[in-house]
Amino acid sequence: MTEDRNMPQPPRATRKPHVVSAPFGAERTDAYYWLRDDARENPEMLAYLAAENAYADAMLAHLKPLEDTLYGEIVARIKQDDSSVPYRERGWWYYSRYVTGQDYPVHARRRDGAGIDAALIQQANLAGDFSGEQVLLDVNALAQGHDYYSAHPVAISRDNRMMAWADDTNGRRQYTLRFTDLDSGEVLADAIPGTSADAEWADDGRTLLYIENDPETLLTVRVKKHVLGSDVARDAVVYEEDDDSYYMGLGRTRDDLFITIALHSTVSNEERYAAAADPSDFKVLAPRERDVEYDADHFDGRWVIRTNAPDADGVPAKNFKIVTAADGATSRKEWVDWIAHDPGVFIETIELFDGFSAIDERSGGLERIRILHADGREEYVRADESAYSMGLEVNAEPDTEWLRYSYTSLTTPIITYEVNIRSGERRLLKQQPVLGGYDQSNYVTERVWVPARDGVQVPVSLVYRRDFRRDGTAAMLQYGYGSYGHSMDPSFTTSIISLLDRGMVYALAHIRGGEEMGRDWYDNGRMFHKKNSFTDFIDVTRWLVEHKYVAKDRVAAMGGSAGGLLMGAISNMAPQDYRVILSQVPFVDVVTTMLDPTIPLTTNEYDEWGNPEHQDSYDYMLSYSPYDNLKAQAYPAMFVGTGLWDSQVQYWEPAKYVARLRDVNTSTWPVVFRTNMEAGHGGKSGRFRRYRETAEMYAFMLEQMGA
Repeated sequence: MTEDRNMPQPPRATRKPHVVSAPFGAERTDAYYWLRDDARENPEMLAYLAAENAYADAMLAHLKPLEDTLYGEIVARIKQDDSSVPYRERGWWYYSRYVTGQDYPVHARRRDGAGIDAALIQQANLAGDFSGEQVLLDVNALAQGHDYYSAHPVAISRDNRMMAWADDTNGRRQYTLRFTDLDSGEVLADAIPGTSADAEWADDGRTLLYIENDPETLLTVRVKKHVLGSDVARDAVVYEEDDDSYYMGLGRTRDDLFITIALHSTVSNEERYAAAADPSDFKVLAPRERDVEYDADHFDGRWVIRTNAPDADGVPAKNFKIVTAADGATSRKEWVDWIAHDPGVFIETIELFDGFSAIDERSGGLERIRILHADGREEYVRADESAYSMGLEVNAEPDTEWLRYSYTSLTTPIITYEVNIRSGERRLLKQQPVLGGYDQSNYVTERVWVPARDGVQVPVSLVYRRDFRRDGTAAMLQYGYGSYGHSMDPSFTTSIISLLDRGMVYALAHIRGGEEMGRDWYDNGRMFHKKNSFTDFIDVTRWLVEHKYVAKDRVAAMGGSAGGLLMGAISNMAPQDYRVILSQVPFVDVVTTMLDPTIPLTTNEYDEWGNPEHQDSYDYMLSYSPYDNLKAQAYPAMFVGTGLWDSQVQYWEPAKYVARLRDVNTSTWPVVFRTNMEAGHGGKSGRFRRYRETAEMYAFMLEQMGA
């Protein structure tokens, strides 16, 4: 890379060759392996990260006015004293609200009574009338003195008296469980560190089941039982998972009769349940079996189960079906089909009510909600646009005729509706307020279908200003993810408006690896089909250029985490197609990470990426791993970000990636690397701080593209 001596010069990490071996004998030399320090204490490593931050400061200093402008625009759109829509549960209305000028939420509740409803509470909150409110957690007060802080209620006891809550002080997502007596306001002395912040109360209101993490791998490994006032060190183990490819979670069934332990890997599930009155003897609903997934709820005297289990002829329900099972059923042979599998409809979840059920499903790449009436009738909740996102909201109580759901699009701020399933009446409970003169009619959202190189049609959601001209001159930011079956639905984002108002197009590419188009869409973007995610994204870019949505030399791409893997792959495969890459907490050292079972997430993800201890997986993963495929070529301008305490993608992956990129990059475009020294995978805590990070990235991108 040619260096301009009048410009700040990037740091160069010391090269210390280290051999990384695979069990079958393959070896690779990694010059920057030394940047890994699990303790985050190595002075040389910390000095390198500090040098990169100083270089980023110097390179971006002249953009501070633009960054401040963008930050001001974004924050000006946020209603600072906003609150969530309250929901009712066991005689109380629960919600969160923000105070003007403060970063963190206040979690609170109000007692139900005559004339009290969600609308009335929202009106009181907006008026600043908090009389009758009980504050559960004021996170602003708790966060004082912490560079990073996150806290939230976890579970309220059935008698509404005891609250378990969790906090995290470095972003590593290793939580300490704490307890508050809501009658007295006293925070108890009991504190349980090293948990996943997942817990459920037994019916007695004094016994809590919680999940303990492994201190090294951070995996969810055991369920334990704590009785208030007892010694945490003596908490009994209720269940321990020996297979490190499984995650676990706790839940309560819809009828409140059972506490469940849900175990899930990429391709298999198992659910255990015990009486909530005495959660000590957990029974298996159906034994785990590879390639059989299921999740279950109990209501109206039966189990209701979403599953991809095969039928009597061995044909799997790839897009899932709904079955039922009687109490006491212990195997899949006792399951009875209720809602048949449809290869064109992907069932995501089902919510059970008195007299009806609601299914959250996907068809044609879009979400919809299907209502099933007790008499067998079906109907769909209506949508108002061609590209949108719709999903079930909090419906805490089953004895209601009202179904609550959310609706949004790239132009429509999030709306919370409720619909009466008998009369069809629809009530708007709240629309996300957007200040600063936002006028939805000034913007247009569009859904296009792009042919991938193998003929598959890839859906793409677009948004731009109404005065946009499709003449091949515009700049564009294209976003993608494409992993874990996570669907990236078109939803409103306040920060994007600042780009659209500068003439940019925003494109959301629904590439393979997500589940926007069903389970096959996911399966064809993982394991030995992973490269489809990358080529889909590139093909979308080229199609949008060809069809004059954007200028060829004004394309920016953005992704984070597994989406950062996507960014690294497309940078290697098609650097000429992108002018700027924005890559946040990127998973870029695929083979080395997946060879190390001590790193969090590794063992859980063998069925996502492959197990490189096997040569076929090793070879395929090595063929696309961004770090391993860096080579002497001209790369786009890049902004790479990470967090020192990231537990999902360790900081050393992007650190190594940038160090090696500096060795081989032949372009003169800038590469800046920003490490947040006080945060983890989600970036800085607080609702405003993250917008400062966004503004810095956007300022970098806008300058590079002349937008």
